[in-house]
Amino acid sequence: MDWFKEVQCRLYHMGMEITHLGSGSAGNSTLLRSDETNVLIDCGFSLKRMEARLRMVDLEPSSIDAILVTHHHSDHSRTALRASKNWGAILHSNLETATRMGWEPMAECRTFGALERIVVSDDISLLPIPVPHDDADNVAVIASNGGGRRAAVVTDLGELTVDLMRHLSGCSHISIEANYDHSRLMSGPYPESLKRRISGRGGHLSNVQTGDALSEIVSERLESIVLCHLSESNNAPHLAESEVLMAMGDRFSGRIGISMQSGPEFSNWLGQSEPERISSRI
Repeated sequence: MDWFKEVQCRLYHMGMEITHLGSGSAGNSTLLRSDETNVLIDCGFSLKRMEARLRMVDLEPSSIDAILVTHHHSDHSRTALRASKNWGAILHSNLETATRMGWEPMAECRTFGALERIVVSDDISLLPIPVPHDDADNVAVIASNGGGRRAAVVTDLGELTVDLMRHLSGCSHISIEANYDHSRLMSGPYPESLKRRISGRGGHLSNVQTGDALSEIVSERLESIVLCHLSESNNAPHLAESEVLMAMGDRFSGRIGISMQSGPEFSNWLGQSEPERISSRI
C-alpha cells in the first residue's frame, strides 16, 4: 500500500489527525485532518510558509475547509484572512478578534461566542473555550471527531480555568503549551515587568503549571500529549518534557512529543498513541 492510501485508511479508521505546522513566538498553526475535512487552528506564518508546510504533509492549501483563529496576536493570525480568501476556506473567530484584526463579520469571517460549537463537517466540530491571555480575547479549542474522541489545542494562557480543565478531562489527545521554565525566566535578562507579565494570569503556562494540570486530568483515555509554544529564551525541550512526565508519573502510558517552531515534525492520530514522523512520509 502506498503512503497516500495508507494515510487515507488511517484517517478513516482513526477519525482525526493532529499535526503542528509550527509552534512558538514566531508563528503558530495546527492542522486537524479527517477523511473528508481539513481545518487549521491559527494561521500565524507567512502565506508562502503556510503553503510550503501544508505541502510537506501532502495537503494542497486549497483543500483547507476552515481556519479558526484563537486570538488576534500576529503569531496566530498573521495571514488568516489572505489564506481564507486565496484557498476558499471559511474563516472563524470571536467578535473581539475580528474587531482587533479589522475583519468584517459575515463578509470576511464568521464569528462565534464562548462555548458555541462550530460544526465544520460530520467528522470535525470545534468548541472554543475562553482562556485568560494579556490584551486578547483568547480561546482554547476542543475538537471532536464525531465518534466520541476529542483533541485539545491550548496555548497562550496564564492559568487553566475550571471550565477548561473540565473539557480537557477525557480528551484522547492534548496539545498544550509549556512555555517557560520558571528558574530560567526569573534569572534571565528580561525586564521585571515582562517577567511578571509572562508569569501572571494573563501570560503563559510554565512547565510546572502544565505538568500539574495534566497530572489532575490524566486518565487511560489520554493517548498522546504534545507540548508546544516553548520559549526559545526561557525553556528547553528536555526541561519541559521531564517536568511534565515527573508530574504525571506512571499514570500516563501514552506518548509525549515536543512541537518546535520549525515544524511540522510528526502527526498524532486519535486512537493511536504512537506518532508518525513527517520525514518518514517524504
